[in-house]
Order: sequence, then structure tokens, then C-alpha cells
Amino acid sequence: MTLTASVGLSLGGLHLDVDLDMGEEVVAIIGPNGAGKTTLLRTLAGLLPLDRGRITIDGTVVEDRAAGTRLPPEARDVGVVFQEHRLFDNLTALENVAFGLRARGTPRGDARRRATEWLRRVGLPDIASQRPRQLSGGQAQRVALARALATEPAVLLLDEPLAAVDASARSELRSLLRHELSRYPGSRLVITHDPIDAAALADRLLVLEDGTITHDGPLADVTARPKSTWVATMVGLNLLTGTADGTTITLPGGATIIGAAGPGRGTVFVAFRPNAVTLHRIPPDGSARNLWPAEVLEITTTGDRARIRLTGPVPLVAEVTAEAVAQLHLADGGHVWAAVKATELDIYPT
Repeated sequence: MTLTASVGLSLGGLHLDVDLDMGEEVVAIIGPNGAGKTTLLRTLAGLLPLDRGRITIDGTVVEDRAAGTRLPPEARDVGVVFQEHRLFDNLTALENVAFGLRARGTPRGDARRRATEWLRRVGLPDIASQRPRQLSGGQAQRVALARALATEPAVLLLDEPLAAVDASARSELRSLLRHELSRYPGSRLVITHDPIDAAALADRLLVLEDGTITHDGPLADVTARPKSTWVATMVGLNLLTGTADGTTITLPGGATIIGAAGPGRGTVFVAFRPNAVTLHRIPPDGSARNLWPAEVLEITTTGDRARIRLTGPVPLVAEVTAEAVAQLHLADGGHVWAAVKATELDIYPT
């Protein structure tokens, strides 16, 4: 089962331009708010029309703007789990799960039998007669998942499936999702804002920013060498862009960074961990080859650690101990020196 799509769509200030090619795998799409994640999912489901492009599901063209082809949502072999679960209030949990089967012509008795089995699989064998208003958020989302899976679609689309679930139920529901998605044979696309959910559920990660895919690959590869500020911030790295000439990288503002090895020539990313940055009130004696003046802009403390946001020729974030904050009087703000050893830098092409 496959999903191949070239999606072109303009909606207000959003311009979506995404090429997607999926097999029988779980793909997570993450990105900042307003990047177009839900719009992409709704377009694949047929709820929004393409402005340009083509969508093919398991070899069948379901939409082709140039050819004038557009199948309605119910004619696409797609199951959708919405963030708000969207159960039918006038139906019981069992009837909600059976709804898609009945809509596809499954006899009533067979549909109810299969719906009962799916409620058992999602851990809700005893709520078949209850209506959505009687269910907790976690239970309602399990019913929505069972409803989507019961029709055995070629493509399963999940829009923030854990976002509306309270913290107490989130871990258990994530485990259930991981189990069901791992055994499901179709193309499975999960929209999420949470990298923990992406890591737990997906084989492959796509990052969508400003309507385009900026990263595509296994989670470990994407997070190890980010290529956008948003991803770097998500994984807690400093990310700079500059022009390399041997071991020297020149930043757009003119400041320079010295690497441990020459990355060659051309535009490169420079990534390093906040805890690789040391702070000093006067220029230190030591082995750090990179030393820049900076001003303390903001301090955020968590336990015995503090993240210090710095402005200056090289804007960055440092992570130091609470003891260092006190010793250096960082809470007073003012001028500091930031140092990073060349060996702490990861330098790679853009």
C-alpha cells in the first residue's frame, strides 16, 4: 500500500508545496504552528481541494488538478483520526465504530461484530452502549481510532491524536497507538507537535515549515544535524550558518568560528550543545579557540541548571549550573564572554 502526493495549495497566507512518497510505514510530520500540517492532512483526505498537483493512493489517482480528477473523501481509501475525535453524539460507541463499515455496505451483524472486536483491541470492551458524552477524552480518542482502523483503509491519517488527551491517559494511549500502528499494514501518517510522540510512533520524520518539507529521515538523523532553527531549538541545540574557508567559518554579521577540522569551502551549519558553552566575566585563559563578547538577555532555571540566552556578535544559548549563575552574578545581566572549544562543534553542509 502506497501514498504518493504532490500537494500545491494556497490558503490565506499559507502556501503549501509538499511532495510525499510513503510505503507501508509510519511517518510523523512535525513543525511549528501555522506550518500547514493539518492543512496537508485535510488535503490528502479530500477535505480541501488541490490548487495544483496529484494524489495517488495504492496506485489509484484520487486527485489530479491538471486532469480534472477529484474523488470525494468517502471514495478514497483513507481513514482519519481527528484531534477532537469527532464522534457522532447520537450513536453509541459501538455504533460509532461500526459506522464506517456500514457506510461501505457491510451487513449490520458483521459490522457490529467487527466493531465489538475493535473496541476490545483498544481496551474498551465494556463501553459499547455508552454515548460520547459519557466517555473521557482518552476513551473517546480510542473509539475514534477504532472507527478509523475498522475499515482497514490503505492510508491512515492521524491529526494530533494525543493532543486532546489529559496527561494521566497520554502515556497509555501512546503505547496503544504504537502497538496498533506497528501492526497495521497501510501507509500511516501522524501529525504531531511533540517530538516524544514522533519518536515513539514513527519510523520516519518529516519537518514541515512554512508549507515546505525541510527535513526527511529517521528521527535520529534529523535531530542529530538540524537544518533549521526550529528543529535546533526543539532538540536543544545552538545552530548557526556561515561560510567556511578551511577551519574558519564566517557568520553573516562578520564574527568568526574556528572548527577543529576544515569543512572545506561553502555554506555550512555549525551546531553545538548549550552545555558546551562556558561563561566568564573576563576573558579566560584556556584552550577554547572560540571566544565572543555577549550580553545576558534572559535566564531560565530548571532545578540546578540554568539556560542563559545571550545576544551579541554570536547569539546563542548557554546552559550552566545554578552555582555558576550565582558566582558570576549572571542575574545582574550585563557583559560576559562566551567560550566554546572547537572540538565541541559539529560542522556540516547546508
